[in-house]
Amino acid sequence: MIKKLIRRLTPTQMILIGFCALEIAGTLLLMLPVSTREGIVTPPVNALFTTVSASCVTGLVVADTFQYWSVFGQCVILMLIQIGGLGFMTIGVFFAVILRRRIGLWVRGTLQESVNFMQTGGIIRLAKKIVTGTVIFEGAGAVILAVRFSRDMDLAQAVYYGIFHSVSAFCNAGFDLMGKDGAYISLTEYSGDWVVNLVIMLLIITGGIGFFIWDDISENGIHFRRYHLHTKITVLMTAILIFGGAVVLFFLEYHNTIAGRPLDEQVLCSLFGSVTARTAGFNTVDTGALTDSSKLVTILLMFIGGSPGSTAGGIKTTTAVVLIAHVYAGLFGKKDCTMFGRRIGGDAVHKAGTVLCTNLLLSVTAVLVIVTATSLDVTDVMFEVASAMGTVGMSAGITRSLDTISKLVLIFLMFCGRVGSFTFALSLKGHKVDPPVRLPEEQVMIG
Repeated sequence: MIKKLIRRLTPTQMILIGFCALEIAGTLLLMLPVSTREGIVTPPVNALFTTVSASCVTGLVVADTFQYWSVFGQCVILMLIQIGGLGFMTIGVFFAVILRRRIGLWVRGTLQESVNFMQTGGIIRLAKKIVTGTVIFEGAGAVILAVRFSRDMDLAQAVYYGIFHSVSAFCNAGFDLMGKDGAYISLTEYSGDWVVNLVIMLLIITGGIGFFIWDDISENGIHFRRYHLHTKITVLMTAILIFGGAVVLFFLEYHNTIAGRPLDEQVLCSLFGSVTARTAGFNTVDTGALTDSSKLVTILLMFIGGSPGSTAGGIKTTTAVVLIAHVYAGLFGKKDCTMFGRRIGGDAVHKAGTVLCTNLLLSVTAVLVIVTATSLDVTDVMFEVASAMGTVGMSAGITRSLDTISKLVLIFLMFCGRVGSFTFALSLKGHKVDPPVRLPEEQVMIG
């Protein structure tokens, strides 16, 4: 009976239900007294907020992860980050392959939707690559970070910190355990450390560039011309956002948060700020002290986010590029959107516009609700909303002082940001099929 009910669900509905089940389980675990250092019961809203932030790989927190949560609670958070980052369907299919279980077409379709793959064929092979690649990247990052952290703490703690921060960085979660040196300081103590910064940045980029990109690069090596159009767009846009954002942040913060630091540390802080704004959530400078201009630039980077089929959030790099190409084609009277000698389909343009408008509508509504409920600074609220919607985790420092309504708003945004606003909308539609009838056309004046 249950199996039949599950089969009647669409892939998007199954993904939505899976995430909801994960949120419920995580919330109940984090409410347990054993999950906190003081052995107290965490309020349901705070437990839910932390669970959603972890499983949706965001990083916004209502309490310092090290100072408030016990080792058990931290391990629950780490588990939620890993499952939320890879997707429960990917992990489930991988174990099914190991156990030699038969994987049907419905499961393949759901997995395809989960990782945002463009075709059902080869999806199981991709799932194997995702899990294998994750183990390799996270393992390598954990080893390097553990060796570096061993200079500042005992070996056991260094290993634990290496694993936690490697998983958190690769999954673009932004949770950290640096609260031992001060609450909410993130990686500010390592702002000039090239090893920590480079490892964290590489993990963020690798996890946020998209699983399809892994597959394409592994098949074609460094031959850019052989890549699919999706890969070319993603790699190009990622490079522009990272280095372009770093240059802008360097000049905007030269007399502010990075003033007085050595030049190499200033460059490192600017580069890290640009990379982490792509949905990672770590910070090496005080985010709340950024100039308003830097906050607006960071909001833009957070709103765009990472790439489809990755651990990142945001409207995604491909969405931004498709919309830019569509505007360019409209301005110059071109019939089609084209890039790299290929035409971008009308469905992709339609979906990109839908995603942009949906995310903007949700973000603007959330800002209005939170500002009305709290009377906080609009720029800081916009920053927090963009961080939640893009599943980033960077904070202007106001999350901890929000009321229950504002927290629930951010919880909803983090959830939509992870499963995708378009996916969330499709889950409400179900199996309904639009009738094959088109209404009469009439002209509307535009512009």
